Amino acid sequence: MRQISGNKLLVKALKEEGVDTLFGYPGACTIDISDELYKQKEIRVILPRHEQALVHEADAYARTTGKVGVCLVTSGPGATNLVTGLATANYDSVPLVCFTGQVAKNLIGNDAFQEVDIVGITRSITKYGVTVRNREDLGRIIKEAFYIARTGRPGPVLIDLPKDVMAELGSPDYPKTVNIRGYKPNTSVHMGQLKKALKMLKQAKRPLFLVGGGVNIARAGDVFTEVVQKTQVPVVTTIMGRGALPTTHPLYVGNLGMHGSYAANQAVQECDLLFSIGTRFNDRITGRLQAFAPKAQIVHIDIDTASISRNIQVQIPIVADAREALTKMNEYVEPCETENWRKQIEGWKAEHPLVLKEHGEMGPMDIIQEMNRQFDDAIIVTDVGQHQMFVTQYAEITEKKQLITSGGLGTMGYGFPGAIGAQIGNPDKRVIAISGDGGMQMNIQEFATAVLEELPLILCVFNNGYLGMVRQWQKLFYGKRYGMTNLRAGALFRRTEGQELPAYTPDFVRLAESYGAKGIRVTRKEEIAPAFEAAKKTEKVPTLIEFVLDPEDLVSPMIRPGGTLEDMILDC
Repeated sequence: MRQISGNKLLVKALKEEGVDTLFGYPGACTIDISDELYKQKEIRVILPRHEQALVHEADAYARTTGKVGVCLVTSGPGATNLVTGLATANYDSVPLVCFTGQVAKNLIGNDAFQEVDIVGITRSITKYGVTVRNREDLGRIIKEAFYIARTGRPGPVLIDLPKDVMAELGSPDYPKTVNIRGYKPNTSVHMGQLKKALKMLKQAKRPLFLVGGGVNIARAGDVFTEVVQKTQVPVVTTIMGRGALPTTHPLYVGNLGMHGSYAANQAVQECDLLFSIGTRFNDRITGRLQAFAPKAQIVHIDIDTASISRNIQVQIPIVADAREALTKMNEYVEPCETENWRKQIEGWKAEHPLVLKEHGEMGPMDIIQEMNRQFDDAIIVTDVGQHQMFVTQYAEITEKKQLITSGGLGTMGYGFPGAIGAQIGNPDKRVIAISGDGGMQMNIQEFATAVLEELPLILCVFNNGYLGMVRQWQKLFYGKRYGMTNLRAGALFRRTEGQELPAYTPDFVRLAESYGAKGIRVTRKEEIAPAFEAAKKTEKVPTLIEFVLDPEDLVSPMIRPGGTLEDMILDC
């Protein structure tokens, strides 16, 4: 049998796993892998401009396509630059397989040049991590990595590749099957538990579905919509669950939690059955745990056993994939008597509708409403901050529109590279990125990637001159002491009476143009629609639209720190 190097086997394995796109950045410990990738044409290799951007691109590629995202970086700083992206993917259950170069085995532990224990560093933020120490284990380890990444609760897997191991000759065989002792993800639904839950649902007077990101990860929105139609039970979502039921559906109430709608938060506090699917009950949706859903019995369906009853004690736990569980539910559910309950929820909506107070010429709501009008088939990717909350409040997410955001970790700098990964994975879809002026600058070097890959992204920058979400807290709870949030004031700036702030740096429009992209600045409401129209006509380069906004546009409602879902500030 002809033997091949570990580098050749890796490329062969990627092809066997159906990988069509790899996001990679080269270095000394992976140069031989780069050479093997250069010799083949089946796998498209994307060269970003920073490893953190690289892993975010692979992450969004995975979220939007349903495939496993694949990364390749070198040892040392190349590997450590993955850390934020791995944590982002881990929190949001995104399947990634990340290959890191490593120094030769005899140098490991000797503080060699560009040597780090990346497996140890990332142990708590990956689903699995391993250093390949034997060439003959390489094929099995890669096969297991892809299986672990995409099964059960999906997540990132890291494989560390010592340079000498990869150079060794060995078997060309790549395994066809996987058998990992101790890792047997549940694929079935406990019908006894499910039927108990459905009986409770039928008997409830004020039932409510709470849907998290697990339903979107399982691509179960279609069957969930059927269940909702049959039962006539209202629905609230986390921001990660938004879109599981079209936000235009009459039974959709809104997001709950820190910046949730009044009606959604009230519904959770007043329901007598909270039927939750695919959520971790994190602090951003629960507020103070002891006061969450005080009148409700709780059913919790989740793929991850560890997520059930960890934060909120539940009456009926069901460990199952969301799509599998909802498919079974769809066979057995019956209509529920919810007319009076729905009228009560509609009353809360009318009492405190989700609206934004107007400031100045143009506000975030104007931009998002125009986006809703012009784009009925799109992927919307957000960064993190006020703009993210505005999008999750006002953007219509339907069967043809998908929302991608960093939910669990809240990673600034995710939006732009996330849009690149989404566009590469979905070349026929319109991809819109929405960032703040702070988050946009964290990975702004990716203009080079987007321009060279000829990606027609629409990049919306909500520029209010501040790190807006932190400033909002400073205004409401810190006596308007805007420390470290004014992006126009450097450390040497000391504002005195009548002194003007320096001009904003950078000029986003000129910066975009310097990369070969298109730039548009919008300062008035009537300019919004023409800007989007112009961006839609640009086919082979990104268009950045800078929206100049008032920093007084605050996200409301807002739960007070340490408060309950009833402790809402309704008008910021």
